[in-house]
Amino acid sequence: MKRSPQKVVLITGCGSGIGKALALAFHRQGHVVCATARRLQTMQDLAGVGIQTLALDVTDGTDIQRVLDKLKSAGDTVDMLVNNAGYGAMGPLLDLPAAEWQKQFDVNVFAPMALARAVLPGMIERRRGTIVNISSVSGVMPTPFAGAYCASKAALNAASDALRMELRPLGIDVVTVQPGGIQSSFGERAADEVKLAPDSPYQAIREGVLSRANESQSDATPAAVFASELVRQLGKPHPPAVIRLGQKSSLLPFLKWALPTAWLDRVLSSRFQLDRLR
Repeated sequence: MKRSPQKVVLITGCGSGIGKALALAFHRQGHVVCATARRLQTMQDLAGVGIQTLALDVTDGTDIQRVLDKLKSAGDTVDMLVNNAGYGAMGPLLDLPAAEWQKQFDVNVFAPMALARAVLPGMIERRRGTIVNISSVSGVMPTPFAGAYCASKAALNAASDALRMELRPLGIDVVTVQPGGIQSSFGERAADEVKLAPDSPYQAIREGVLSRANESQSDATPAAVFASELVRQLGKPHPPAVIRLGQKSSLLPFLKWALPTAWLDRVLSSRFQLDRLR
């Protein structure tokens, strides 16, 4: 017997960390979840508890349409899109190849907007839906040696702000989530991706460069704790436009607002050893 159509929470980047924790948190609250990641095998535990899992490369428009067609063929509708898939290009901007800039914005900016555009026609027709963009406080307070990542998150913050204002009259909520430090494999992957040229002037402070890649994992908030609170807030009749959760998620934006630029530059230069180059 064919099952009844369902309202689905579609989440990207569920292979680990925040995405996996969110899929489980939504599932525990009784939501119907479609968890996606590039590799199905990374979501075997999610499938084991009854969560639908689909392979998805968020940078491939054809792949996005394939996933949405599969849901549509079952009669399901995307009631909430959680754009969580992300990538962190780390290293001095001097040493970062153009291809890394492209990949950074492909994953962190262009893909979330492509997914939003793909699900919005149905949401607009129903006059109901929620777009959740998982950004970062790094888009509010940029730091050395993560310039491309910070720039991509700043762009996502700006795009989310515009999208929120444009879609509100159509009955659709847009929520920007700006996590602080959340326990995940993001720091490990970022450390592996650090770009530092052999002849870079920053080789003299290599430890400072590498420390930025793991910065978010220092005293980080457990992903399950973050996910549980985020799901609670998203369940409100009118969820906040911007949600900041996790270690230093409120402190860093406050410092960016409160401290003179020269002071903040000195603090960050010292933290990442840039002052040693003088």
